[in-house]
Amino acid sequence: MSNGRRKAAIIGGGVIGGGWAARFLLHGWDVAVFDPSPAATQRVREMIARARTALAELYDGDFPNEGELTISATSSEAVIGADWIQESTPERLDIKLACIADIETTAAPEAIIASSTSGFRPSQLQQNAKQPHRIIVAHPFNPVYLIPLVELVGHADTVALAKTQLEPLGMKPLHVRKEIDAHIADRLLEAVWREALWLVHDDIATTEEIDDAIRFGFGLRWAQMGLFETYRIAGGDAGMAHFLAQFGPALKWPWTKLMDVPELDEALVSKIAAQSDAQSSDHTIADLETIRDRNLVAIQKALATHNHGAGQLLNNRKKQQD
Repeated sequence: MSNGRRKAAIIGGGVIGGGWAARFLLHGWDVAVFDPSPAATQRVREMIARARTALAELYDGDFPNEGELTISATSSEAVIGADWIQESTPERLDIKLACIADIETTAAPEAIIASSTSGFRPSQLQQNAKQPHRIIVAHPFNPVYLIPLVELVGHADTVALAKTQLEPLGMKPLHVRKEIDAHIADRLLEAVWREALWLVHDDIATTEEIDDAIRFGFGLRWAQMGLFETYRIAGGDAGMAHFLAQFGPALKWPWTKLMDVPELDEALVSKIAAQSDAQSSDHTIADLETIRDRNLVAIQKALATHNHGAGQLLNNRKKQQD
């Protein structure tokens, strides 16, 4: 691909890998994808088509000419000439280490090797690597082509370089300065997830009722102000110190089961699955993905009118295009 465009290699064409492929491709990069599954090619192409529709709405049709998509026969073939290599294989350390070792055999020495891992630390991924400093975590969120956040963990110089490559793709790189299992966002999600599992397990609430509590309640606040700034407002003119003084003691009350998790036995799995199926009613997964994408576009464009949250990224991009 000697056409002046940058190239990204995506190793693993599942939900996350396909999303990465769409993000890079639709922002003008050439993309090579490798996935051993026979179904991967069709899956990736379908995701790119869905992303093409969503980004046209998000950017009002104003985005670069697409790059060229190539389906590679091997991972070592895919990474040849790549500026960015995104490993999105299953969440098993042995698989990721084998993949990275294979990548290093043909990758350009200056290429960034990033992993989509949601839990492993860079130091775990760098074992036996020839150039460990260039192996970082770049943990995105589904759908990758619409959710801006990407958590970057690793060598500071490599992270700094990664930021310069990801920001023009409309992403919000968050530098996680210290290694920690599951990084930042997933640790927060895990806390909510554990509580939600207990609420279903104890028949306090159904999956739909829990989702309603989020989407009609604090989820609306989180989309534009996050957690701390939301609570800063709750403290009134006296601010966060007053909020902590007022509500801090409740943290010691026996409300939470944060350090425990219900056994995901057959009964609980069946209960959650049945409630989830009923909640989604007649919607297929494809229907839900379309609904999700349209809502994410609408929310971000609404935030852009006030230059807040993810909307700031849209406005910044528009200024750069003008």
